[in-house]
Amino acid sequence: MAVITWEAPFCGEGSSCFRLGTDADGNGYIAVAGQEENPLTDSLEALRALITDIKAGKADHLL
Repeated sequence: MAVITWEAPFCGEGSSCFRLGTDADGNGYIAVAGQEENPLTDSLEALRALITDIKAGKADHLL
């Protein structure tokens, strides 16, 4: 299993906290804080694209 370097959790007010992580093999991870053993895994490029799109407002309709 890869060694994942997790960032500090991102928490919304009164909601679940999410964590983003990376490994040395170029993979990106997203997990609910406290459930890091079951992450969503994809390439670092896919994680970068997701973050960029969220910052650009492409997920605002979900809020």
